[in-house]
Amino acid sequence: MKSIKLLLTILITGTFFSSCTTVFNDGFHDSFQNQISLEEIVSGYDLWYVDYHRTTGNGDIPYVSKAFTLSFLNGTLYANNNIVDIGRTGNGLGIDVGTYNTFNGLLETNHDIDGVNDFEVTVLSNNEIRLYNYRQNVNYYLIGYQVNEFDYDKLFYENIEYFLQEYIAWEKIDTQGGTPNAFDDENYLAFTPENITTFYSSQDSFGTQVDYINWNYLGGYEIFDVNGFEDLKILTLNYDSGDIEEFELSVINDGRIRLFNLNSETTYDFSGRGFVQYLKGEKTKKQAKDIVRNEGRKRTKVIRKVKNRRNLK
Repeated sequence: MKSIKLLLTILITGTFFSSCTTVFNDGFHDSFQNQISLEEIVSGYDLWYVDYHRTTGNGDIPYVSKAFTLSFLNGTLYANNNIVDIGRTGNGLGIDVGTYNTFNGLLETNHDIDGVNDFEVTVLSNNEIRLYNYRQNVNYYLIGYQVNEFDYDKLFYENIEYFLQEYIAWEKIDTQGGTPNAFDDENYLAFTPENITTFYSSQDSFGTQVDYINWNYLGGYEIFDVNGFEDLKILTLNYDSGDIEEFELSVINDGRIRLFNLNSETTYDFSGRGFVQYLKGEKTKKQAKDIVRNEGRKRTKVIRKVKNRRNLK
């Protein structure tokens, strides 16, 4: 196996640079090799958040594409493939998906389904690394966190489309304020992972079993970033009938979202029904009727448009 040097970004004092990457010559690298190892680097944080939107290259490693976080601890490879219950599943690490080894400057992983993949590791800052797989020509950027310091808001809002997909249905549980409007009659929403643009809605009565919801309406949706806000999105529902509904979208917790209708100024709370758990590449929950769901969902890069927050009275 071809040996690829581990690229370390280290100050003379032994601390990492926080703003740039430095490639040292072999002699300098060798002098530090015994002071900090690749194993110490990858196991130095409980969780590595996969910042998938920064991914570069034309290849793909499926298990990395499916994961929101990866962990490398004592030879075991862990992954969080769901946003829901993150922080609780596996004491925050997620599920055991394989093994890893650090050998001769390479991170060698053996995933239970995807098999063996090797990565060159480049340290970019004190809590950021880049994984490069030369066979697939793909770079993944990972940000390190300890479990008790993990940025859950960043995870939810940067990956909001995938969070919405993790329940078969979202059931309206509360309505407050506003003027009467057509959306008052919509009791269920669904966002499906065959793409990140399709939604369904239903006027079925509350308490309907998720597998028997009659999805009356179909359309496309888009989520926008909001200028100046990290914890707020704009959700636009474009019904095939031609109707358009626009909401401010916020996350209450990993089972509840809030939609504020920008036209009627009505606030709706929705609760997730029918959690869809993604394990090592297969979906385990029963599918709802009439909704297409891909097996082994994986992430794609999301580039959102930006809107200014509307000035409401």
